Amino acid sequence: MTTDLQVEDLDHLGIVAGMIDEFVLVEQLNERLGADSREKVSAGVAVKAMILNG
Repeated sequence: MTTDLQVEDLDHLGIVAGMIDEFVLVEQLNERLGADSREKVSAGVAVKAMILNG
């Protein structure tokens, strides 16, 4: 029986994402910046993505 495995190196991203979630950063940014009806992604989620992707 052969099992195919795929391994990805996530480095520190899990830790950083966890800290962003623990600090409730996305929600805080969304609360302060508000929302626009044209948004597909909230400002908080966009900032989190920029932090994680460098």
